[in-house]
Amino acid sequence: MQDIIEPALSLSVSLARQAGRILTERFEKGVDVELKGHIDPVTEVDRQVERFLAERISGEFPDHEILAEEGTRSEGAGEYRWVIDPLDGTTNYAHGYPCYAVSIALEFRRETLLGVIYQPALDEMFTAVRGAGAFLNGRRLAVSSRVTDLGEAFLVTGVPYSLHEPEVLRRNVSRLERFLAGSFAVRRDGSAAYDLACLAAGRFDGYWEEGLKSWDTAAGVLMVLEAGGIATDFNGEPYLPDTSHSILAAASEGLHRQMLGMLNER
Repeated sequence: MQDIIEPALSLSVSLARQAGRILTERFEKGVDVELKGHIDPVTEVDRQVERFLAERISGEFPDHEILAEEGTRSEGAGEYRWVIDPLDGTTNYAHGYPCYAVSIALEFRRETLLGVIYQPALDEMFTAVRGAGAFLNGRRLAVSSRVTDLGEAFLVTGVPYSLHEPEVLRRNVSRLERFLAGSFAVRRDGSAAYDLACLAAGRFDGYWEEGLKSWDTAAGVLMVLEAGGIATDFNGEPYLPDTSHSILAAASEGLHRQMLGMLNER
């Protein structure tokens, strides 16, 4: 398993940069948007980048499985699986708002070995390898240590595409109201992968969201953990990209505990 990490990480970084160039070129020209759900957008560039990534990865590692957001599925003979989000933040991208990212993760027996998140607009390359730390453009990352009290915390969140459903709307608005009142500030940037990378980099103190998929979080959760943070579901159980559909990530155990209590207030 160790023998694969270096070539897989090198490939992931190279492919993320190449995907970023494709995204930047199309971003400057403008894109057409479709809906794959009630309010869930997709663009042709999502599909183009996904095809590019899947083909290149399959060419280098033909026995590996691939799971990607826009429908690419390949069954491999081995125990490795690549989890890809070719464009996390499609709504931002489609509206000319430069907050989006490419996310690539490699799993072994459903445990994330490495993750890469690339933000093309700022040329920020986040990388993480299990047991070896998280980095931004080669600089080792550590989660924030500046606050221990939720009232001083700078938070980030997202909302699920099922928000139009009345119960989901009520639940999320109620949580947001509590955190707005109980923290220093809350942001919503529209890219789960980038939110997690920024938490790992110490820019945010905590993050919560529900309705996520494994391609949204596989790389980002590893970044947070390798930067010294904590990540669970809303019940406080360890976050598992395949089965956990809610996430609470925080810079410290104390802050995580306070956020968990606020999340589960009735």
